[in-house]
Amino acid sequence: MNTKEKILDEALTLFAQKGYANVYVADIAERVGIKAPSLYKHYKSKQAIFEAIIDKMNEQFKAQAMALSINGTDAAADSDIYKNLSEDELLNIGRGLFLYYLHDSYQQRFRKMLTIEQFHDPKLASIYTKLYVDDPLSYQEMLLGMISASGLLQTDNVKIMTLHFYAPIYYLLTICDRDPTREEEALKTLDEHIIRFNRLYGRTK
Repeated sequence: MNTKEKILDEALTLFAQKGYANVYVADIAERVGIKAPSLYKHYKSKQAIFEAIIDKMNEQFKAQAMALSINGTDAAADSDIYKNLSEDELLNIGRGLFLYYLHDSYQQRFRKMLTIEQFHDPKLASIYTKLYVDDPLSYQEMLLGMISASGLLQTDNVKIMTLHFYAPIYYLLTICDRDPTREEEALKTLDEHIIRFNRLYGRTK
Protein backbone atom coordinates (compact mmCIF):
# COMPACT_ATOMS: atom_id res chain seq x y z
CA MET A 1 0.00 0.00 0.00
CA ASN A 2 1.53 3.32 -1.08
CA THR A 3 1.26 6.55 0.94
CA LYS A 4 -1.78 7.89 -0.93
CA GLU A 5 -3.67 4.64 -0.39
CA LYS A 6 -2.62 4.48 3.26
CA ILE A 7 -3.92 8.02 3.81
CA LEU A 8 -7.34 7.01 2.49
CA ASP A 9 -7.38 3.79 4.48
CA GLU A 10 -6.40 5.39 7.79
CA ALA A 11 -8.67 8.39 7.23
CA LEU A 12 -11.67 6.14 6.63
CA THR A 13 -10.89 4.14 9.77
CA LEU A 14 -10.77 7.34 11.81
CA PHE A 15 -13.97 8.67 10.21
CA ALA A 16 -15.76 5.43 11.11
CA GLN A 17 -14.44 5.47 14.68
CA LYS A 18 -14.80 9.15 15.57
CA GLY A 19 -17.08 10.66 12.95
CA TYR A 20 -16.00 12.86 10.06
CA ALA A 21 -16.30 16.15 11.96
CA ASN A 22 -14.09 14.95 14.82
CA VAL A 23 -11.12 13.96 12.66
CA TYR A 24 -8.47 16.47 11.60
CA VAL A 25 -5.75 16.27 8.98
CA ALA A 26 -3.14 16.10 11.74
CA ASP A 27 -4.91 13.02 13.15
CA ILE A 28 -4.78 11.30 9.78
CA ALA A 29 -1.14 12.20 9.25
CA GLU A 30 -0.23 10.80 12.66
CA ARG A 31 -1.96 7.49 11.90
CA VAL A 32 -0.15 7.28 8.57
CA GLY A 33 3.18 8.10 10.21
CA ILE A 34 3.87 11.34 8.38
CA LYS A 35 3.67 15.07 9.14
CA ALA A 36 0.65 17.12 8.07
CA PRO A 37 2.65 19.12 5.46
CA SER A 38 3.63 15.82 3.83
CA LEU A 39 0.00 14.74 3.70
CA TYR A 40 -0.93 17.95 1.89
CA LYS A 41 1.41 16.93 -0.92
CA HIS A 42 -1.03 14.12 -1.67
CA TYR A 43 -4.40 15.69 -0.76
CA LYS A 44 -5.18 19.38 -0.40
CA SER A 45 -7.75 18.99 2.38
CA LYS A 46 -9.84 16.61 4.45
CA GLN A 47 -12.63 17.13 1.93
CA ALA A 48 -10.29 16.03 -0.87
CA ILE A 49 -9.54 12.86 1.10
CA PHE A 50 -13.25 12.25 1.56
CA GLU A 51 -13.90 12.67 -2.17
CA ALA A 52 -11.00 10.35 -3.00
CA ILE A 53 -12.50 7.69 -0.71
CA ILE A 54 -15.78 7.89 -2.63
CA ASP A 55 -13.89 7.62 -5.94
CA LYS A 56 -12.07 4.53 -4.69
CA MET A 57 -15.33 2.97 -3.53
CA ASN A 58 -16.83 3.57 -6.96
CA GLU A 59 -13.84 1.91 -8.62
CA GLN A 60 -14.09 -1.09 -6.32
CA PHE A 61 -17.81 -1.44 -6.97
CA LYS A 62 -17.22 -1.39 -10.72
CA ALA A 63 -14.69 -4.19 -10.32
CA GLN A 64 -17.15 -6.21 -8.23
CA ALA A 65 -19.96 -5.66 -10.74
CA MET A 66 -17.67 -6.71 -13.58
CA ALA A 67 -16.76 -9.87 -11.68
CA LEU A 68 -20.50 -10.66 -11.54
CA SER A 69 -20.84 -9.92 -15.28
CA ILE A 70 -23.03 -6.83 -14.85
CA ASN A 71 -22.52 -3.07 -15.12
CA GLY A 72 -24.15 -2.26 -11.79
CA THR A 73 -24.93 1.40 -12.46
CA ASP A 74 -26.26 1.54 -16.04
CA ALA A 75 -29.74 0.03 -16.06
CA ALA A 76 -29.98 0.09 -19.86
CA ALA A 77 -26.72 -1.85 -20.17
CA ASP A 78 -27.87 -4.40 -17.58
CA SER A 79 -31.46 -4.89 -18.74
CA ASP A 80 -30.64 -7.35 -21.53
CA ILE A 81 -28.33 -9.26 -19.19
CA TYR A 82 -30.98 -9.69 -16.49
CA LYS A 83 -33.65 -10.69 -19.02
CA ASN A 84 -31.65 -13.81 -19.85
CA LEU A 85 -30.57 -14.91 -16.38
CA SER A 86 -31.78 -18.07 -14.72
CA GLU A 87 -33.06 -17.96 -11.15
CA ASP A 88 -29.80 -19.49 -9.90
CA GLU A 89 -27.82 -16.80 -11.70
CA LEU A 90 -29.98 -14.11 -10.12
CA LEU A 91 -29.37 -15.63 -6.69
CA ASN A 92 -25.62 -15.62 -7.35
CA ILE A 93 -25.63 -11.93 -8.29
CA GLY A 94 -27.88 -11.04 -5.35
CA ARG A 95 -25.63 -12.82 -2.87
CA GLY A 96 -22.49 -11.45 -4.49
CA LEU A 97 -23.61 -7.83 -4.21
CA PHE A 98 -25.01 -8.28 -0.70
CA LEU A 99 -21.79 -9.87 0.60
CA TYR A 100 -19.72 -7.21 -1.15
CA TYR A 101 -21.56 -4.38 0.59
CA LEU A 102 -21.52 -6.24 3.88
CA HIS A 103 -17.84 -7.21 3.96
CA ASP A 104 -15.90 -4.83 1.71
CA SER A 105 -13.72 -2.88 4.11
CA TYR A 106 -14.30 0.49 2.45
CA GLN A 107 -18.06 0.02 2.12
CA GLN A 108 -18.36 -1.21 5.69
CA ARG A 109 -16.45 1.66 7.28
CA PHE A 110 -17.99 4.32 5.04
CA ARG A 111 -21.50 3.12 5.84
CA LYS A 112 -20.70 3.16 9.56
CA MET A 113 -19.40 6.72 9.33
CA LEU A 114 -22.50 7.95 7.46
CA THR A 115 -24.83 6.11 9.83
CA ILE A 116 -23.29 8.07 12.71
CA GLU A 117 -22.87 11.41 10.92
CA GLN A 118 -26.31 11.58 9.27
CA PHE A 119 -27.71 12.97 12.52
CA HIS A 120 -25.08 15.69 12.85
CA ASP A 121 -24.26 16.87 9.34
CA PRO A 122 -26.98 17.58 6.73
CA LYS A 123 -24.49 17.18 3.86
CA LEU A 124 -23.45 13.74 5.04
CA ALA A 125 -27.10 12.86 5.61
CA SER A 126 -27.73 13.75 1.97
CA ILE A 127 -24.83 11.55 0.87
CA TYR A 128 -26.24 8.68 2.94
CA THR A 129 -29.65 9.08 1.30
CA LYS A 130 -28.12 9.30 -2.17
CA LEU A 131 -25.88 6.24 -1.80
CA TYR A 132 -28.23 3.90 0.01
CA VAL A 133 -31.69 5.06 -1.05
CA ASP A 134 -31.97 7.33 -4.09
CA ASP A 135 -29.27 5.82 -6.34
CA PRO A 136 -30.18 2.16 -5.78
CA LEU A 137 -33.90 2.85 -6.20
CA SER A 138 -33.33 4.90 -9.34
CA TYR A 139 -31.17 2.20 -10.95
CA GLN A 140 -33.48 -0.64 -9.94
CA GLU A 141 -36.63 1.19 -11.00
CA MET A 142 -35.19 1.76 -14.46
CA LEU A 143 -33.95 -1.84 -14.66
CA LEU A 144 -37.20 -3.42 -13.47
CA GLY A 145 -39.18 -1.08 -15.70
CA MET A 146 -37.26 -2.24 -18.75
CA ILE A 147 -37.66 -5.90 -17.80
CA SER A 148 -41.39 -5.34 -17.21
CA ALA A 149 -41.70 -3.68 -20.61
CA SER A 150 -40.30 -6.87 -22.16
CA GLY A 151 -43.04 -8.93 -20.51
CA LEU A 152 -40.85 -10.92 -18.12
CA LEU A 153 -42.23 -9.14 -15.04
CA GLN A 154 -45.84 -8.11 -14.54
CA THR A 155 -46.80 -4.95 -12.64
CA ASP A 156 -48.93 -1.84 -12.98
CA ASN A 157 -46.64 0.14 -10.66
CA VAL A 158 -42.88 -0.17 -11.18
CA LYS A 159 -42.08 2.20 -8.30
CA ILE A 160 -43.87 0.01 -5.76
CA MET A 161 -42.37 -3.14 -7.27
CA THR A 162 -38.93 -1.58 -6.85
CA LEU A 163 -39.62 -0.85 -3.18
CA HIS A 164 -40.78 -4.44 -2.73
CA PHE A 165 -37.44 -5.62 -4.09
CA TYR A 166 -34.99 -3.21 -2.45
CA ALA A 167 -36.45 -2.55 1.00
CA PRO A 168 -35.93 -6.10 2.37
CA ILE A 169 -32.35 -6.16 1.07
CA TYR A 170 -31.52 -2.85 2.74
CA TYR A 171 -33.19 -4.11 5.93
CA LEU A 172 -31.08 -7.29 5.93
CA LEU A 173 -27.89 -5.29 5.39
CA THR A 174 -28.57 -3.01 8.34
CA ILE A 175 -29.46 -6.00 10.54
CA CYS A 176 -26.10 -7.61 9.74
CA ASP A 177 -24.28 -4.34 10.36
CA ARG A 178 -25.65 -4.32 13.90
CA ASP A 179 -25.43 -8.05 14.51
CA PRO A 180 -22.92 -9.95 12.31
CA THR A 181 -24.01 -13.27 13.83
CA ARG A 182 -27.22 -13.02 11.78
CA GLU A 183 -25.44 -13.17 8.41
CA GLU A 184 -26.29 -16.82 7.66
CA GLU A 185 -29.93 -16.19 8.50
CA ALA A 186 -29.92 -13.05 6.35
CA LEU A 187 -28.48 -14.89 3.34
CA LYS A 188 -31.19 -17.54 3.54
CA THR A 189 -33.83 -14.80 3.75
CA LEU A 190 -32.20 -12.98 0.82
CA ASP A 191 -32.38 -16.10 -1.36
CA GLU A 192 -36.02 -16.66 -0.45
CA HIS A 193 -36.82 -13.01 -1.10
CA ILE A 194 -35.32 -13.08 -4.60
CA ILE A 195 -37.11 -16.33 -5.47
CA ARG A 196 -40.48 -15.13 -4.19
CA PHE A 197 -40.08 -11.72 -5.82
CA ASN A 198 -39.48 -13.30 -9.24
CA ARG A 199 -42.46 -15.62 -8.85
CA LEU A 200 -44.74 -12.95 -7.39
CA TYR A 201 -44.17 -10.62 -10.33
CA GLY A 202 -44.29 -13.39 -12.91
CA ARG A 203 -40.69 -13.87 -14.05
CA THR A 204 -40.70 -17.21 -15.83
CA LYS A 205 -37.03 -17.86 -16.73
